[in-house]
Amino acid sequence: MTKPKANPLPDLLQGFFQHLIKERQLSPCTVSSYQDTFRLLISFGDSRAPNGCELRLEDWDAPSILVFLEHLEKQRQCCARTRNTRLAAIHSFMRYVSRRQPMFIGLADRVLAIPNKRYHRPLVGFLTSQEMEALVGAPDPTTLSGQRDRLLLQLLYNTGARVSEIVALNRQDVTLGTSRTVALHGKGRKERLVPLWSKTAQQLRQWLEPLPSDPLTPVFTNRFGFRLTRFGIQKRLAQAARTAARVCPSLRGRKISPHILRHTTAMHLLQAGVDITAIALWLGHESPNTTHHYIQADLEMKKKTLKRLQPPNTKPATFKPRNALLAVLQSL
Repeated sequence: MTKPKANPLPDLLQGFFQHLIKERQLSPCTVSSYQDTFRLLISFGDSRAPNGCELRLEDWDAPSILVFLEHLEKQRQCCARTRNTRLAAIHSFMRYVSRRQPMFIGLADRVLAIPNKRYHRPLVGFLTSQEMEALVGAPDPTTLSGQRDRLLLQLLYNTGARVSEIVALNRQDVTLGTSRTVALHGKGRKERLVPLWSKTAQQLRQWLEPLPSDPLTPVFTNRFGFRLTRFGIQKRLAQAARTAARVCPSLRGRKISPHILRHTTAMHLLQAGVDITAIALWLGHESPNTTHHYIQADLEMKKKTLKRLQPPNTKPATFKPRNALLAVLQSL
């Protein structure tokens, strides 16, 4: 009988990701998200463990995971949805552990019992045309990084792409012939073609010209030549937002994320009269129901709709109490 390893965590974690890639065949974006979760969890565990102590599976019991989730919300300022996403990755790992190491079923079950956090869905945030113009024009066009950032922001707005889709963009995904399009690789391995404005296509053509001709060359790289990450894009966007706020005061103090640019594209398409089904296809939504909440956020469209509805032509009536007791209540 094989003696169990003293610390099975490294082998379990390695086997878990092989299971995700080979057996479950999850998309690279999902695997990357799971990797981010366990990088954070391991770093958090190392910071709490005494010096020289090896991280063990027992360190990921339910109380420790709850402390980690609280750390995400309070120290890293993550929203409830991000917390739930991290918890989903941990739940998936614990289900794997319970099947591969029955001795840890009790630990896994207690972690699996941690519920998702309920939250109120806020109204969709988006930028006005003036704010979007200020943001795209913020990076310095005289520098290489500024040219890249201008193209990056322009492309995010033009396509309404998720940041993960822009990160994964390669040279072979860009077509600049008679049909100016980019091929975006979305969630669940779904692909879609999005047309480009002539201005965006021109910027892309100039940007791609000096890059290697290899079809798998990343469109956006950092200063070291490596593929730009989601966190890198967030950092460049935050810098552009601070610069844009100098000329557009309405941007001051606002937290601008890549997803807000996606919302902005959807809202501007909606305001231009584009059908919601077409917007769902543009954004790569599974169902138009996902796109429906954009309608709820557009106050101007609601006002225009209300103007088409005339109030009933009735005279307001004054309430008259029937007896003395109701008169006393009315006077309070």
